[in-house]
Amino acid sequence: MLLAGTVFPAATRTGPPGPASVERPTLLPHKESRARRGPSRALALLLLPLLALTGCSTNQPGEFWLPGARDMTNQTGRITDLWVGSWIAAMVVGVLVWGLILWCLVAYRRRRDDTGLPEQIRYHIPLEIMYTVIPLMMIGVLFFYTAQYQSAIADTSKPADVHINVVGKQWSWNFNYLDSDVYEVGIQGELDLEGKPGVEKELPTLYLPVDKRVEFTLQSQDVLHSFWIPAFLYKLDLIPGVTNTFQVVPQKVGDYRGKCYELCGVYHSRMLFNVKVVSPEDFES
Repeated sequence: MLLAGTVFPAATRTGPPGPASVERPTLLPHKESRARRGPSRALALLLLPLLALTGCSTNQPGEFWLPGARDMTNQTGRITDLWVGSWIAAMVVGVLVWGLILWCLVAYRRRRDDTGLPEQIRYHIPLEIMYTVIPLMMIGVLFFYTAQYQSAIADTSKPADVHINVVGKQWSWNFNYLDSDVYEVGIQGELDLEGKPGVEKELPTLYLPVDKRVEFTLQSQDVLHSFWIPAFLYKLDLIPGVTNTFQVVPQKVGDYRGKCYELCGVYHSRMLFNVKVVSPEDFES
């Protein structure tokens, strides 16, 4: 339905009447203000992640936004290297892609005197090969180091100085020191709804000797759990009917926290424990 007073531009014809003889309307050039708006918007979008990172808290005992220091255990150095290397690779790719985007926005922006459509290119074989080969090479390098480090971290062939059996249950932990025939049965921590300190005193405490190789044997009493000490940058699942084992050498004396990393029921958030890395003399006593 046409509205009264509507004016339509007359189409220019170069031949006999018919749809095939109608010329495509001439494109009008963009205004200068709109041509400059594209790169500004793209730059603002690229700055948003940087602004978000500035709001991240760095009040942590670790490095590079990790919860553990590089020299916390004999394995945290490998994990930190893999973490940092992955971020460097991601940033290199990001800078390259962002640079190409900005370059295209500036170099191929619509000029004031442009009136037609740009040349349409359907494919670019060298560029497509580059976009395929480079990601495959990066994934191959990351896979190589991941497999190498994972194999080293999971290796339990060396003799351990201390053997500890960890039993997960809803919603606490049992720590059994097999060499000294000492057993600790944990109870569920009652968290204060107002956030008052003191709940740590009720939690089971895992004692570890510094600079000694400790072998953990993990078992579940009921459902799936996950044994995690954030400062150690490593966790391992406790699966019903399956025994998992790993070794670690704590290298820094101190008090740390542990928790279950696998959702295991209503009170999963209360499945906490303390970790104390002490001298070998204090551990024996």
